[in-house]
Amino acid sequence: MKILVIGAAGMIGRKLVERLARDGALGGAAIAQAHLVDIVAPAAPQEAPFATTTAAVDIGAAYVAPKLIAGEPDVIFLLASIVSGEAESDFDKGYAINLDGARGLFEAIRRRHLASEGRYRPRVLFTSSIAVYGAPFPAVIDDEFFATPLTSYGAQKAISELLLADYSRRGFFDGVGIRLPTICVRPGKPNLAASGFFSNIIREPLAGRAAVLPVSEDVRHWHASPRSAVGFLVHAATMDTARLGARRNLTMPGVSVTVGQQIEALRAVAGEAVVRLIRREADETIMRIVAGWPSNFAARRALDLGFVVEANFEDIIRIHIEDEHGGRIG
Repeated sequence: MKILVIGAAGMIGRKLVERLARDGALGGAAIAQAHLVDIVAPAAPQEAPFATTTAAVDIGAAYVAPKLIAGEPDVIFLLASIVSGEAESDFDKGYAINLDGARGLFEAIRRRHLASEGRYRPRVLFTSSIAVYGAPFPAVIDDEFFATPLTSYGAQKAISELLLADYSRRGFFDGVGIRLPTICVRPGKPNLAASGFFSNIIREPLAGRAAVLPVSEDVRHWHASPRSAVGFLVHAATMDTARLGARRNLTMPGVSVTVGQQIEALRAVAGEAVVRLIRREADETIMRIVAGWPSNFAARRALDLGFVVEANFEDIIRIHIEDEHGGRIG
């Protein structure tokens, strides 16, 4: 089996590659080769039981996707995207990467499928977002709620979802779109995502650093850990897609908590001294963006299809401590 990971240098991409290297297989089939690409060359996993190649590419460039597909990878993970805040501030860049990049890949696969007289039909996993939904929201959003995104990022993801469903319906590839919750706690440095503070107020204090909270504590949101995000991708890559029918895009399960409940979970896990490192500093721009986001879902389709997530936010914090701190705080 040949794997292509687009966006392999990002946080989820790195963790996905680590999981694949550890397992050495996907859906019971041994991985023979993995090609890892991103805007910067990703690091190859150490001691992977399969051959690995890496490259720096711009998925928004029209010539890139056909080259990536030339080797006919069996499973393709499309993770590369411009994050929400950057897509909102840089309209052209957001559409070039988040929409044109996705469509260019889908079209390259279609052309390869036709050239092979239908023989080539890979599994394509696309990371979408709950940003495809827009207010006003019910108290709990179910699988029948319609997508009316209120950000450019959400619009780009929603359009890509429609393309994925149509290309899958036409048989060009076997696609699954997974709408990720906000991934928390994200390791590493803060990024340009408007949602970054959800992770910052946990990650930074756990590392002994101050963090800024730009919204009120009654803001509620939908979360899953990086470990769960990788689990979603692996399950989507190996599941029986016949069970999806024509509805190829799924809202992933998550944990719905307020910022105040996040802080209480941090206090329960790490203590008061850690919580005191959080500083309140209102940011009107972030508050306005967050006000248009959904906060609670009943992801019954995904749960029925075998996707799993943490039980509560304390579990999410403990996973971060285990995966990023070796099980120790500080």
